[in-house]
Amino acid sequence: MAKPSTQLIKLESTAGTGYFYVTKKNTRNKTDKLVLRKYDPKARRHVEFRETKLK
Repeated sequence: MAKPSTQLIKLESTAGTGYFYVTKKNTRNKTDKLVLRKYDPKARRHVEFRETKLK
């Protein structure tokens, strides 16, 4: 059976609040780690979110 092209990942806040988003990533097109600027409601501002493994 073939591997799925999308994979669930966790985007964790770099502000150190522990807040995270869960999203999908196409591993065939995006091979590097994902870094996005998103809203962190605990820090109450937009910060960088970095990709980590979903456990």
